[in-house]
Amino acid sequence: MKKHIRYRPSKASAGMSVAVGIIFIIIGFTLVLPATFGSGFLPVGLFGLAWTGIAVAITVVNGLYLFGKRDNTSFFGSYVITDEETEEESEQERLKKLQSLYDQRLITAEEYEEKRKEILKEL
Repeated sequence: MKKHIRYRPSKASAGMSVAVGIIFIIIGFTLVLPATFGSGFLPVGLFGLAWTGIAVAITVVNGLYLFGKRDNTSFFGSYVITDEETEEESEQERLKKLQSLYDQRLITAEEYEEKRKEILKEL
């Protein structure tokens, strides 16, 4: 069975990231861009664009978490585990596992027979 695990930041974490992102955007527009493009050297100017662009991207992504309709209940964030694909065991596989449990003496003969009848009813 495949699992898909995503991490969602909490509202507090997303709020802090938005605040820091806004500060970095302001620094980018007021200090970094003028200084880098004022140097006249194109690669340095591209650094200013990259700085500001990354700050905008971080702020937007965390703003979506902060103001979105997603449920973030934990202070530190939440792990969401969803099944991408569900695979049901066949009755044959279930019977083999049941037999294995009985052979290892992990279940009694009565439990084995009861569960075996349940599985066979589902056929």
